[in-house]
Amino acid sequence: MNFLIAFVFAVFDALSEVDLISRLRRREPKAMADLYDRYGRLVYSVIFKVVRDRTVAEDLTQETFLRIWNRTQFFDSEKGALGPWILAIARNRAIDYIRSVDGRMSKRATEFEPAAEHPTAFLNLERDILNSDRAKLLQTAFAKLTPSQRQVIELAYWEGLSQTEMADRMKQPLGTVKTWVRTALKTLRNELEEVLTA
Repeated sequence: MNFLIAFVFAVFDALSEVDLISRLRRREPKAMADLYDRYGRLVYSVIFKVVRDRTVAEDLTQETFLRIWNRTQFFDSEKGALGPWILAIARNRAIDYIRSVDGRMSKRATEFEPAAEHPTAFLNLERDILNSDRAKLLQTAFAKLTPSQRQVIELAYWEGLSQTEMADRMKQPLGTVKTWVRTALKTLRNELEEVLTA
């Protein structure tokens, strides 16, 4: 469900960002506070989904916002919205951590601990997002995927796995995994055409 929430938020964030981006480029500290208020919990959620460790997720969230602060000049609003750009930075930072030696050791150490998130952190956000018509259409699109198709999409998004790595992880032939990915993307594209053009 958090995958869906992050995806919906990133794609359908309709709030005006022009002023916020301008203030960030002017290096206004209050702009960074506003950015964190707006995206902090979501960035944490995306990172936690990948690293599954609260302390690491908190550290990587801070690193993500520092990276955003230092790279705001490179953000091009004509190429996309601020939300997806921020989530891409967060996701990439988390995947970089997992791929590092320290990350691999930490992931093994926490692999068997139950994944615990702050239980109320996203309660209102989830309710508000999932009440929108577009989010319901998106949820319907994901529901049309088979469990295997859903799994390969999540492995690609959250862990940045290649199709070969997915095949190894899932203990399936590479050709089967490629078919799942291709079919899942086609299904989502067909279903989401209605969402993205609405």
